[in-house]
Amino acid sequence: MFDKAVSCGSLWDFAVTETVAENQRWILSAMQKDGPVLVIMLWRILGNEQDVCDAYQDTFLQLAHHEGGRKPKYVRAYIFRVANNIAISMLRRRIVERNRLSAPAAAAKIASSPAGELDSRDLQETLRSCIAQLPEHLRNVLTLRDLAELSYSQISRILGISAGTARVYRCKAIQLLALWMNKED
Repeated sequence: MFDKAVSCGSLWDFAVTETVAENQRWILSAMQKDGPVLVIMLWRILGNEQDVCDAYQDTFLQLAHHEGGRKPKYVRAYIFRVANNIAISMLRRRIVERNRLSAPAAAAKIASSPAGELDSRDLQETLRSCIAQLPEHLRNVLTLRDLAELSYSQISRILGISAGTARVYRCKAIQLLALWMNKED
């Protein structure tokens, strides 16, 4: 059984490699090299398998169509930046849709229950909404550090900043989130 899986995987790899144009093979290399870490980051941001799959696919489609199929100078940074932006856009759309659907119910509901305020899902959505409102440079560092659990040195390589700058950006992001979350209460 294991041999069949290995041979099928090899056949698929061969078929995919043969169908991709020579000048686009770098995309497959990027998928193999950075794909697993990218999925982890997307999963932590989105928390939904279907959204993760969609964001992953959109990321590599944008990479394939970047400036007419040309390879970006920093492929890894490009992939993570695009994936982060796609994930944040998905969260924003989800929040807008949730607000649109819950507006009539909220108008009918006069007072919320204390148990509802403590609901962890509401807290998560509020936090995700606040993260989506952060400036891009702070949001990128925060998502890579806290959601993707990357080290500061990895973040500095991905974003092209120093590790110290990444630490400062994360600190500022946490301070803003704390301020905004306290206003929500």
